[in-house]
Amino acid sequence: MIRKLRFGMIGGGRGAFIGGVHRIAALMDGRAELVAGAFSSDAARSKASGEDLGIDPARTYGSYAEMAKAEAARPAADRLDFVVIVTPNHQHFPPAKLFLESGFNVVCDKPVTFNLAEAKALRKVVAKSKKVFVLTHNYTGNVMVKQARDLVRAGDLGDIRKIVVEYPQGWLSTFVEGSGQKQASWRTDPKRSGAAGCIGDIGTHAENLARYITGLEISELCADLSTFVKGRKLDDDGNILVRFKGGAKGILHASQICVGDENHLNIRVYGTKAGLEWNQEHPNELTVKFPDKPRQIWRRGNGYIGARAASFTRIPAGHPEGYLEAFGNIYREAFRAIEAEVAGKPLPKDLDFPTIDDGVEGMVFIETVVKSSRLGAKWVKFPKV
Repeated sequence: MIRKLRFGMIGGGRGAFIGGVHRIAALMDGRAELVAGAFSSDAARSKASGEDLGIDPARTYGSYAEMAKAEAARPAADRLDFVVIVTPNHQHFPPAKLFLESGFNVVCDKPVTFNLAEAKALRKVVAKSKKVFVLTHNYTGNVMVKQARDLVRAGDLGDIRKIVVEYPQGWLSTFVEGSGQKQASWRTDPKRSGAAGCIGDIGTHAENLARYITGLEISELCADLSTFVKGRKLDDDGNILVRFKGGAKGILHASQICVGDENHLNIRVYGTKAGLEWNQEHPNELTVKFPDKPRQIWRRGNGYIGARAASFTRIPAGHPEGYLEAFGNIYREAFRAIEAEVAGKPLPKDLDFPTIDDGVEGMVFIETVVKSSRLGAKWVKFPKV
């Protein structure tokens, strides 16, 4: 395209965390511009946030419904190409549905919806709309995650036997939500977060990462959720045994009460020929391990990295890439799809970003984990929906 894509944002105003991350990522490659938004459910705060971001007051709205109606009425040469939804979980489905049905492409933060029923309904809306829908499971945008995926898919590890994926944090080890801390307040509120706390917030990242790298689907799981902090309404710790189709076994651990841990997402995959390990706090390295020779440390940006992973590398070796660049890679792939959709062309065949199907899978994971734990850590079949 010879112009920048125009986008609007729902949520992400003053006091928000993830909205700023999305704006940085979307603007990183200079291929899009933020021109509109309903940045808060509070109209005054939305207007103030629009002023902070330099948005035309005429395109800063008091509600997403007002925004959808007004933006859909604008001439084609000026209307939005896509919207970004960065609200708490319970506010994902209504605006996503409305904007898709109003003719807009959508980028949505995870988890995709408040519950599985909404996710399944949204999948139907996406299919009917024929618009692009992107879910920002951002860790799949890391270069060395893509390299790990390529090694597994090429058979370099042999048949996969075991997957261990962990996501420990410590920021909710005390009753932070009692102080009114915004990020803690909604994540621990079942009316806004959904059926799960820790598992919905970060456990879904762990599940998605394991599936993205290995391509394996869960057949059944056994989950034990705990709420350690007194007064908290949702889980803050989860331990899950996983059986994958094909025979591989897995352990998934997600916790937000691991004192001293910051954002320690990591994964280990073991096959019959080799194993690998990736840690998001050291995202530029991938460790590959063998039974009969020294382990190898693969580093992003070097000539031995595979062509596909290398295509996502932004800067030369020795200059670290991490969280924001991974988000940027999700957006870069999204833009390839959105640009094609806007131009009325077929979408590229090699797109690499999480879709509505990943969102539905994530909601199945949440509900199956919660069900297993409520049954006293019983093995539960992973339904196909």
